[in-house]
Amino acid sequence: MNALALQVKTIFTENFSGSPAIYFSPGRINLIGEHIDYNDGYVMPAAIDKGIYCAVAKNQSKEMNFYAVDYEEKYTCKINDVKRSESWKNYLLSVVHEFLVLGKPLSGFDCAFTGNIPIGSGMSSSAAVEGGLAFALNEIFDCGLNRVELALLCQRAEHNYPNVKCGIMDMYASLHGRKDHVLLLDCKNISHVYFPLKLDGFSIVLMNSKVQHSLAAGEYNIRRQHCEQGLAILKDKLKIESFRDISYPEQIKPFQNLLTNEMYDCCTYVVEEIQRTKKAATLLQQYDIAGFGKLMFQTHAGLSKRYRVSCAELDLLVELAAADENVAGARLMGGGFGGCTINIVRSEAVNNFIEMVSDAYKKQFNISPEAYIVETSDGTNKLNN
Repeated sequence: MNALALQVKTIFTENFSGSPAIYFSPGRINLIGEHIDYNDGYVMPAAIDKGIYCAVAKNQSKEMNFYAVDYEEKYTCKINDVKRSESWKNYLLSVVHEFLVLGKPLSGFDCAFTGNIPIGSGMSSSAAVEGGLAFALNEIFDCGLNRVELALLCQRAEHNYPNVKCGIMDMYASLHGRKDHVLLLDCKNISHVYFPLKLDGFSIVLMNSKVQHSLAAGEYNIRRQHCEQGLAILKDKLKIESFRDISYPEQIKPFQNLLTNEMYDCCTYVVEEIQRTKKAATLLQQYDIAGFGKLMFQTHAGLSKRYRVSCAELDLLVELAAADENVAGARLMGGGFGGCTINIVRSEAVNNFIEMVSDAYKKQFNISPEAYIVETSDGTNKLNN
């Protein structure tokens, strides 16, 4: 076990009795297909080597006890009295609630958790927390759910107490990741295929804008509402079932007057991004990193100008990347309004890239960004004690 796994095991034994099982639940990156998972499209995520480590054990009571190491906070609740709370607690309590809704035989347990995913970075710390706990409870209490069912449970959990109407991608990628691979996830049929991620000579670099965003604040849900309202109109006019049935954004144009400007722009972006993601899958199989990178830049433009989930800080990070000949592609990653950009950078130029971007960003915003070089990882799993 690595240092974080050993740390959470030690902290568990200091606060609780019993011998815990240790689990790792990874964060995720998404190469392309942003804001598409809740629009029945295709996305291309991968689990990464940063995530959440949790120690979990039954406690022979009717209470569940949590210890959030990074917050130095404890929380206790009776299994039969689970209800909405606040902050980090809602993500865990909502997972427990979903198990109870399914009638699964949960009893008292203790859980300590920590991690190395920066909060608000767009690497989906919430899905990693939810998936780690769900995977642990499923195993410890022999609930019999498979990974797809666990991903759907975690999605429902985030919809419920945290009230973030997210798609399936984050949870699914965290639970299904495979080292050295990406998933092409079909978000309508909830199925996937793996593609080898061969970035020979390139590295994945995340640049954290250090601008904090909160999806629960409502902007994420507003974008989803624009898409749902626009699709309802387009379904009637185009006789379609979902955005994936629209082959070209020009098909939306005749009905622009029936949509608000926000609905039109959101719907247009979704159709364009679904087509980009399908094309990106072909380019990745051909190991065409340059072509793939161009699509990433196009995605950022769409997220910034049409979906309007970027900000000045993210736009500058992508502009700086676009000006560097050693960068194949870059875009904002995650919900938007802050967090990270994802950059495909020639490996030998990574240090220079990070230094150049950091200096220019600091000069413009007086903020020192953080850089992370990430690798792909297997999905949520139990670690050997």
